[in-house]
Amino acid sequence: MSETQESYDEGELNGDLVRALGKQVKLLRERAGLTQKELGDRLRYSEDLISSVERGRRNPQPELLEAVDELLGAGGLLKATIEDVEKAKAKARVRHPAWFKDYARMELSAVEINFFSMVTVPGLLQTEDYARVTFSVRRPLWSEETIEQRVAARMARQEILTQWPPPIVTAVIDEAVLRREIGGTKVQQEQLRHLLNVGRLRSTTLQVLPLGCDENPGVDGPFILLTPKGKPQVGYLEVQGASHLITDPEEVRMLAARYGAIRGQALTPGESLALMAELLGER
Repeated sequence: MSETQESYDEGELNGDLVRALGKQVKLLRERAGLTQKELGDRLRYSEDLISSVERGRRNPQPELLEAVDELLGAGGLLKATIEDVEKAKAKARVRHPAWFKDYARMELSAVEINFFSMVTVPGLLQTEDYARVTFSVRRPLWSEETIEQRVAARMARQEILTQWPPPIVTAVIDEAVLRREIGGTKVQQEQLRHLLNVGRLRSTTLQVLPLGCDENPGVDGPFILLTPKGKPQVGYLEVQGASHLITDPEEVRMLAARYGAIRGQALTPGESLALMAELLGER
């Protein structure tokens, strides 16, 4: 899976349906006098997710629609749309390039995903604006339409994090990634805030590999370990757009051993979240 070259159709629900539901959520929220952050906090969703749903950029999940309906007293207005949403989801098709199809299929059914990231925040943990920057700066340039399609696709991939049961996700992120202001200070701060929120989920564990680590066993570069439901763990490597899915048991074992060593060199989850809060100035 290329974090910078995902080649999806949007794979979205009917655009008019998504935008209409987003407008309803926004109307109900504003009628209740809540900000997007306040609504997200009460429902235990991120502000970025609420914003994306309201703007029609992200598929509203049935669980979210039901929660908003009950919290904001919609009287079943949103619940009544859930059946239509489920039908639309069943009809929605996502076309992947041949090299990505196998990974995409496994990711959808993953029970565990482990990331080691040295350049950018993992795609499944990115905010919408951060993701947009990573696509905007690539060379050769993509059109604005293509960029928005890629952003929508990446946001849609993140829906596995809020499904039930969610996959167990761990990520070791190089400290340089947290300090590098991709997209500028505002974008990076929102990304850090999003990581703090995600890192507090029971299903997600984030760790930071500190800059002062002088015995980094991950010098060969970033990688992903993924365990599909009922199937053996696989590895994934990518560099400069060239991708490689690893299924050989011995190669996967060595990659998993390397990941264990990297986690051993990283800050603890608590220390990692504290560092993110410090970088945000919230400590």
